[in-house]
Amino acid sequence: MLKGFDIDELLTNLAKRVAAEVRAEMEQSGSAMVIRPRLLTVEQGAVYLGRTKEAVQHMLSAGKIPRVQSDRRIFLDTRDLDRWIEDHKQPMV
Repeated sequence: MLKGFDIDELLTNLAKRVAAEVRAEMEQSGSAMVIRPRLLTVEQGAVYLGRTKEAVQHMLSAGKIPRVQSDRRIFLDTRDLDRWIEDHKQPMV
């Protein structure tokens, strides 16, 4: 074995590189079938917006973003979140 040469590290890096190439090829060809949910929980919506769960709960209670309610469960529509993002963009100066 060569000094400083780690076959396991080489194989791991090679596998990561191949996976990245396959993923890029699938995305480019449209073969990658990813189903994303339209409705998110408050926690998922917080991650989507890059905010805390508490901040999103405050936005909901203040009526800043709409909610989808089923029984006692509250969901956020990704289209509403995207609209909120677009409405709050600031132009570059």
